[in-house]
Amino acid sequence: MMRRTGFVGVEVGPGVDTFGGAGGEANARAFEVLGYAFLARKP
Repeated sequence: MMRRTGFVGVEVGPGVDTFGGAGGEANARAFEVLGYAFLARKP
């Protein structure tokens, strides 16, 4: 999706548990929800 909007050099970082200690932590773990960092630039 990012490339289709004109971004180049798109990189996706590894999955990170961003829900530790949050109210929905159990649900996030049950559905294997992770946060991902994106890096890209718009020429």
